[in-house]
Amino acid sequence: MKASVYIETSVFSYLTARPSNDLRAMANQSATSDWWETQRTNYNIFVSELVISEASKGHSEAAQRRLAVIADLPLLQISPEVQGLAQALIQNHALPPKAEADAYHVAIAVVNGAEYLLTWNCTHIANAHTRPKIEATCRMLGYEPPVICTPPELIED
Repeated sequence: MKASVYIETSVFSYLTARPSNDLRAMANQSATSDWWETQRTNYNIFVSELVISEASKGHSEAAQRRLAVIADLPLLQISPEVQGLAQALIQNHALPPKAEADAYHVAIAVVNGAEYLLTWNCTHIANAHTRPKIEATCRMLGYEPPVICTPPELIED
């Protein structure tokens, strides 16, 4: 059985962006494209209405590219349990109040039982300081957190 992966919006932004001149962004774009082309079929991939909402913002052509990639992916729901966990992540200082959307991404993945949360958001989600706090809050509330990782970290041979 394939593992489940909730993909947060930043991955689709790198996947569909025009080539960047910034070396780090270029490397992230390349790694994301490689993962999408070679690894995505190894997993059951999910998004949420929050991903769709975020992907639809910004430059209209860029938004169209993001939404086209997301269009056929199954949606995970934002339930009252998701809302409660998102608020708990903020109240327990796992994530700052300004990162409420990020708390929702984590909570959507957790409550819906995703095994992985794929992101390029290394400020609040895939961050060595926040991961332990996220995991502790989830476990304290009876949830098993997903493995939070970037595309290069989620590679199967």
